[in-house]
Amino acid sequence: MKITARDIMSTRFHTLSPETPVQEAITLFKQASRKENRKLFGMMVLDDQGKLIGMLSMYDILLYMRPKHIHIWGMMEDIDVAGLVDAACSKMANVLVGDIMSCDVVTITPDTHKFMILDIMIKKHIRRLPVIDEGILVGIVYISDLFYDILDRFTE
Repeated sequence: MKITARDIMSTRFHTLSPETPVQEAITLFKQASRKENRKLFGMMVLDDQGKLIGMLSMYDILLYMRPKHIHIWGMMEDIDVAGLVDAACSKMANVLVGDIMSCDVVTITPDTHKFMILDIMIKKHIRRLPVIDEGILVGIVYISDLFYDILDRFTE
């Protein structure tokens, strides 16, 4: 019976450096998704010593691309969006992963019970949790893996 992070975590994961340009990180997201045969929406960011210092998710990228004052402009239907996407993409040219990554990373240990993982993910709206064992990154638990592990109980 799979009951802890150790049982459901993925030990194959992809990482980024804070010095990686975001445009390159997007390419790495695509390559990793092809390699893993599933879409990846976030990657862990490690410093030069291999220590976890952040996460970069699709949300971080999209949040940065979103015009800062859009709430002042009114409804999206009121905005001439022609060129907005191109402008947002060109804005990314000089942005590094470390500039927009989420630094406040919630982690778990290999012995964290899966219902504790579920509780953390729901309460904190987190889709992936790095697994740290004595300061070393050993895996990651994706919400989809947790979901399908629980679903397996219904089909056994």
